[in-house]
Amino acid sequence: MVRPELKSAITAVVQTQIDSNDPPETKQAFDRLISEGHSVAEAIDLLGCVVVAEVFEVLSKGEVFDIERYVDALSRLPEIPR
Repeated sequence: MVRPELKSAITAVVQTQIDSNDPPETKQAFDRLISEGHSVAEAIDLLGCVVVAEVFEVLSKGEVFDIERYVDALSRLPEIPR
């Protein structure tokens, strides 16, 4: 189970990306997931999985944020990044 504070922070990141259209691929993925029949909550949770996967790469491997990797993961949703 994800701690409520962490889930809230991840959701805030996703919502900010959607609202600001930055990167635009986040909003595009959100719209696609909704059109495929996912609920708003499901779509945000799936987008949050991509955020978490990228943060994990950055923190665990000492890498920098990779927009290409991030956008690729968004394009593969609802497949969960590993």
